[in-house]
Amino acid sequence: MLQRKEYPRPQFQREEWLSLNGEWEFAFDDQDEGIKKGYDTGKISFPQKINVPFTYQYEASGIGDTACHERVWYRRAFKANLKKRALLCFNGSDYVTDVWVNGKHAITHTGGFAPFSVDITDFLTEDNVLVVRCYDPFDPTIPRGKQSWTNERFGCWYIPNTGIWQSVWIDYFGGDCIEKYQLIPDYDKCSISGEIVTLRNKADEAEIEITFGGKVVKKNRFDLDGKHTRYCIKLMEQNFVDADYAWSPGRPALFNAVFRLYQSGNCVDKAHTRFGLRKVSADGNQICLNNTPLYQRLILDQGYWRESGLTPPSAEAIKKDIELAMAMGFNGARKHQKFEDPYFYYYAEELGFLSWCEMPSAYNFCEEEMKRISQEWNEIVSAARNFTSVICYVPLNESWGVRNIVADSDQQNFARSLYYATKALDNGRLISTNDGWESPETTDILGIHDYAYDSSEFSDKYRADRYDELYPQGRRLMAYGCKYSGQPVLLTEFGGIAMKSDTKGVNWGYNEGSADQDEFYARYDNLLMGIYANKEFQGFCYTQLTDVQQEVNGLLNADHKPKFDLAKIKKLTERNIN
Repeated sequence: MLQRKEYPRPQFQREEWLSLNGEWEFAFDDQDEGIKKGYDTGKISFPQKINVPFTYQYEASGIGDTACHERVWYRRAFKANLKKRALLCFNGSDYVTDVWVNGKHAITHTGGFAPFSVDITDFLTEDNVLVVRCYDPFDPTIPRGKQSWTNERFGCWYIPNTGIWQSVWIDYFGGDCIEKYQLIPDYDKCSISGEIVTLRNKADEAEIEITFGGKVVKKNRFDLDGKHTRYCIKLMEQNFVDADYAWSPGRPALFNAVFRLYQSGNCVDKAHTRFGLRKVSADGNQICLNNTPLYQRLILDQGYWRESGLTPPSAEAIKKDIELAMAMGFNGARKHQKFEDPYFYYYAEELGFLSWCEMPSAYNFCEEEMKRISQEWNEIVSAARNFTSVICYVPLNESWGVRNIVADSDQQNFARSLYYATKALDNGRLISTNDGWESPETTDILGIHDYAYDSSEFSDKYRADRYDELYPQGRRLMAYGCKYSGQPVLLTEFGGIAMKSDTKGVNWGYNEGSADQDEFYARYDNLLMGIYANKEFQGFCYTQLTDVQQEVNGLLNADHKPKFDLAKIKKLTERNIN
């Protein structure tokens, strides 16, 4: 049986914690009678068992039932440390999650991809029962990414994940703890700044200790300004000739940091994190990392596994994916329609692997969809902005959920609102507002999707003087009334080449499948030659890393095993590198 027992949030790790992954009691509630039956009291046993954090639709859960069940219940007992306060944490639970502790309602959280937590101390005794109910209807106004809303796999939409799909645990702390934190690097000034938000407004001091290469470089202790406190710390440069302290794909240098909270002189909370000192910017049509031109060789990564769907089977499996992508010459990934398990971003920053953070789409434009996307995107950005590897945000993809954005001013204004809200939360990353086509003018990057069979038209087709009237994939590149204004241009989806032998039944890839591996290499090489030859492009993103259910155009199969010679793929991917 697969088990997730590692500390679930490695970027902000407390020393005393309790894993709640593993076996829980479980029940479907198709008639919505759980409350009437007293499920919330914790006194009623449930008929099935489930392996958390894997969802009932996939084999790793121990159930593997792909039928639609909109309401599901979880129950488990646990012992608590009553000498400390307890923070119950979820990395991801889809979609509306209600939590009861010993029959007392603790929280309702709405959103399937963002992490959340609640202080459950006042509900605890030595022996406790935790009950969770999740409601996940087939509603296209709900942000769901690649999860089908028809209960059938179709196109590039897959079997859903309902309920708890990432780790659950308890962090222990003293009289107060850090509820949220922000740690923003300033590469040019060699400093960090941010905000500390305390949970209970009891702590009166904070300390941040920063080390690099095992040596303390700064320790600042300062008074708190109530619940919300801003800070700024200047660091001494670690090398006065070369920036040995700077984070980049070639040299992923990391600073370690320890946050401590004090209440009346006593340390009540301590957490370990780390960060990379780096800068992402645009200089005209050029993307720069640390004031140096950056060419992005990205792989589209949907983060699905055969046995567990959206839930990675282990932290090691996530790291292995990154290592395989790097072995094929890619320096980053566009995480597609998913906010990934924290271990992806942890290993990406450790290995020097760039990442794009994308909002999972909803599919029915209306006031409710706008509200749901805006709320959950804000929560995702608040978490992602502390991840060093993340260099770009994608609030919308291919006009999904805003299908008339090309001409509808309301939908264009919604896209602009997401751009500006993202900038307000984090102005240290670039934004591709509606990646693919029908872009508003409010975007830092012009992302283009083109699944051409070959690259013969790329040089003439993609020129700055043509973008305002261009139709890649038959869709207008710029929305009506919006003009291209010199932003960096990337080909952010292309390829999707499948093997002809794999495209049987419902299985598919883009264009005709390759007859054999030699044909695949030739087509892959042709596409990359055309991309590198066009100096308009500042990078690319190849579709895709793995096969996903019926979409069989991955460089790895659905078991995340290579389908091709890694060294050959790497040589072609890096063909312009001296």
